[in-house]
Amino acid sequence: MTKKDNKAKLSIYRATMIAEGVEQPDNDEQYIEAWQLLIDTGTVWKLQGWFGRTATNLIAEGICTMKTTD
Repeated sequence: MTKKDNKAKLSIYRATMIAEGVEQPDNDEQYIEAWQLLIDTGTVWKLQGWFGRTATNLIAEGICTMKTTD
């Protein structure tokens, strides 16, 4: 089993806890992955205002991307 296979998918709950700083990410990439998941699911826009402002900044800086619709 490779390291990638062993990595569990983030739940929205865990992603929120990581983004909020309540829970430590397993690595630096997981911090960004948490924010991207919250953006992709639209959850980030339903949380407290600073989540949306932070997501907007991460998108503007090119760290995260807005989910595109087909």
